[in-house]
Amino acid sequence: MTARRWQRPSWFAIALTIAGVALFLRLGIWQLDRMHEKRAMLDAGAAALHERKAVPLADAAWDTARAHAYDWAEGTGAFADRQPVLLDNQVRNGRAGVRVYRVFYMDKADRSMGGAILADLGWLPLAANRELPKLSFPVSDRMEVRGLLAPPPSFGIPLGVGFEHKGDVWLATRIDPAALAPVLLQWVPAWKPALAPRVLRLDPALPLGFERDLEVLPGNMPPERHQGYAVTWFGFALVALVIFVMLHFRRV
Repeated sequence: MTARRWQRPSWFAIALTIAGVALFLRLGIWQLDRMHEKRAMLDAGAAALHERKAVPLADAAWDTARAHAYDWAEGTGAFADRQPVLLDNQVRNGRAGVRVYRVFYMDKADRSMGGAILADLGWLPLAANRELPKLSFPVSDRMEVRGLLAPPPSFGIPLGVGFEHKGDVWLATRIDPAALAPVLLQWVPAWKPALAPRVLRLDPALPLGFERDLEVLPGNMPPERHQGYAVTWFGFALVALVIFVMLHFRRV
């Protein structure tokens, strides 16, 4: 007949187990925090779309405290005569395509220059050979615009520059206003070659641009995935404890 008896673990085994469990618990809590942040972000975007309480575009666009928030904004300005930016790998209704962005110069309330922002004009399909669409825009007069001020589309780990010149457009794998500003605003004086940290997703009701909507998306990591990762990390902590007990509760 065999029995099991507790064997006193070494201090190293105790320390290693405590460190592992603490790390797994911390990672699980971090994922839960990200889940709550993502849900709050989606709720804030839905609320901004529902209320549509307009704020001045030129002022709200530069509010760095709300760089990751959502606001319904209205303002005036003009599109720059600059080459558009095409965000690659954009799928809509099962079709691959690109999302078109253009620089928009905003007016302040006193009609002075309010800086520049990237405006989302909508989605265009790509042909099977991935030939980029030929785009032409009329000379832009000053106009009134409205839409959802939103963070740029989320992306994973940034690799490389993130954009390249392709004929008459810039083809980008991510929208990074700080990185795009030097090439899109070359003529702007050196003391302010900047794009607003958020993008303006134009109201689909405006008679310009391409196919678009204002759906607030969670990016590549919806809240449910963060929750799943949290459960996984907590599971690892439990497994570490079980292994520790099994290794030191031995047969004699």
